[in-house]
Amino acid sequence: QVQLVESGGGLVQAGDSLRLSCAASGGTFGRYGMGWFRQAPGKEREFVAAISAGGRTTNYADSVKGRFTISRDNYRNTAYLQMNSLKPEDTAVYYCAAASGGTYSIRINACDYWGQGTQVTVSS
Repeated sequence: QVQLVESGGGLVQAGDSLRLSCAASGGTFGRYGMGWFRQAPGKEREFVAAISAGGRTTNYADSVKGRFTISRDNYRNTAYLQMNSLKPEDTAVYYCAAASGGTYSIRINACDYWGQGTQVTVSS
């Protein structure tokens, strides 16, 4: 059983940056692909970014390409989402997830474990 805890959310202005962290415990972190999703009020949860277990492969939603960067530190059992040039439409609850099936499973929303989410609010 893997536990995931997100942190780093907050209220920022458009154009600002934030870095989200996802700390994992209770499992072998390096065996899982990691991903970030978000859910805005009244909308379905959507894929944001994914990274392979070894960190060599990343995928991004078109809406965040060039602005967000996913990374991981397998020694610290932590995944990160660096968010730059934030826009009001990035406002959402951000969730991290772990998938034994790697980035493909993340892209099809077939994750094994989920965090509780952290709120990101971007004001205009």
